[in-house]
Amino acid sequence: MMDKSIVGKTGKPFSMPIEWGKVREFARAVRDPNPVYFDPDLAKKECGGIPIPVTFLQTSAFWQTAESMPPLDMFDLRRILHGEQEFEFFKPILVGDTLTGVARVADLYEKEGGRGGKMTFLVVETAYTNQRNEKVALARFVLVETGQAVGG
Repeated sequence: MMDKSIVGKTGKPFSMPIEWGKVREFARAVRDPNPVYFDPDLAKKECGGIPIPVTFLQTSAFWQTAESMPPLDMFDLRRILHGEQEFEFFKPILVGDTLTGVARVADLYEKEGGRGGKMTFLVVETAYTNQRNEKVALARFVLVETGQAVGG
């Protein structure tokens, strides 16, 4: 039985410093050749500073703890799939910023699976503010718990 009472629950805030070395490593890892990640002078001229790659906020997982995620103990981790990820930006995020993230359960719903059994969908949104308390981004991901164990 799905417990809708978790909708709206949040984890504890976490901090994430935006460091140039990590931005460069991430850009190289995802093979993004944009020179603004590697040339501070060019980045300052074109962007006002070194920006983050679009999906860089995914690395916030390295800054989160169990307490910074809403409680998810109702799910069987053997049956969890990553369903979707999206990012919405409101202001530039630049090297030197320190972000504070707060994760919140935005939705929880069920659908019938194509192979039978119900699938449970959990939508988690993480709101990010910078050191000036400006809302800079919203990351949204969907976890899917399948109706039966994923086999291999």
